[in-house]
Amino acid sequence: MGDGAVYRKECSWIESVNGNIVTTTEWSNTPDAVSVDPAVLAQQAVDSMLLAGPSIISPRAAGTYTVGVPLWLWVSQSPTTWGPNTASASAGGITVTATAKVSSVAWNMGDDSTVTCSGPGTPYNAARGMTPSPDCGHLYRSTSASPPGGKYQGTATTTWNVDWAVSGGGQTGQLTEVRQSPFTVSVGEVQVVGE
Repeated sequence: MGDGAVYRKECSWIESVNGNIVTTTEWSNTPDAVSVDPAVLAQQAVDSMLLAGPSIISPRAAGTYTVGVPLWLWVSQSPTTWGPNTASASAGGITVTATAKVSSVAWNMGDDSTVTCSGPGTPYNAARGMTPSPDCGHLYRSTSASPPGGKYQGTATTTWNVDWAVSGGGQTGQLTEVRQSPFTVSVGEVQVVGE
């Protein structure tokens, strides 16, 4: 017979009648998997993913945008900025696998308006002209001359949905994670030059 292991589980509590501390100790030759909270393992798996805020492509920090002209909003997609991202964590004889992916991105545009998009947005190209984005865009109605630095200070916030499950079947659950990235937008007006 090979070497084995002995597991000790100790629980303490205070009696409500006289305030005495009572401690019980149990010995077993198998680990107590029940004492491991799968939701805690799921959070450990998520933490190992190193999820980040959205990787903003537009608006560009160096760009200058125009009042009344549609601004297209979009982000690049990677496992750490959009998902899907999968990781596992183990303890007490159980393994939990979690998969995270972004469900929406909320753009606080810095002008007291917020745009919520269910996808990463559509990349703009010159052939689109001055048409609005089909799925994620904004229209500034005033210049950014008043805010500090002459730019609107915005944030893009992604909401991550995380599905987790105990490997081999059993308990499942969901978590929500939120990540944020700042951005700035310079907005000017079209200058009309007379003859």
